[in-house]
Amino acid sequence: MKKLYVGNLPFDTDEEQVRELFSTYGDVRQVDMINDRDTGRFRGFCFVAMDNSEADAAINALNGYSFGGRPLKVNEAKPREERPSGSGGGRGGYNSGGGGRGGYGGGGGRSDRSDNRNRGGGGGYNQNRNSDRNGW
Repeated sequence: MKKLYVGNLPFDTDEEQVRELFSTYGDVRQVDMINDRDTGRFRGFCFVAMDNSEADAAINALNGYSFGGRPLKVNEAKPREERPSGSGGGRGGYNSGGGGRGGYGGGGGRSDRSDNRNRGGGGGYNQNRNSDRNGW
């Protein structure tokens, strides 16, 4: 069994369309449509699980194939890399503006100081004193 990454899909694509496209090359065991965590909207890529030889045939046939006017990117999915804990992509950090987003690195953190400084779990620094402005 292989898991395939399918990218550059139109944002209005649904699971049934993906199953139909890949079923030409074999039995589609599973389709995982990836949605945005905040908005719930489809992010334009998914993962398809198929038997090995069928998956290889699908990769060869569909990589670069025009689907909905967009060239698909189809390849074997790579394992997700471990992210170091504490690097929350800019949330938290040392933010003199009283918490919020902004800053480099930074993880969770807490704001328990009377001067409203928020020291994040993973470091980071943003000295933006206007709490309405997040980041740079």
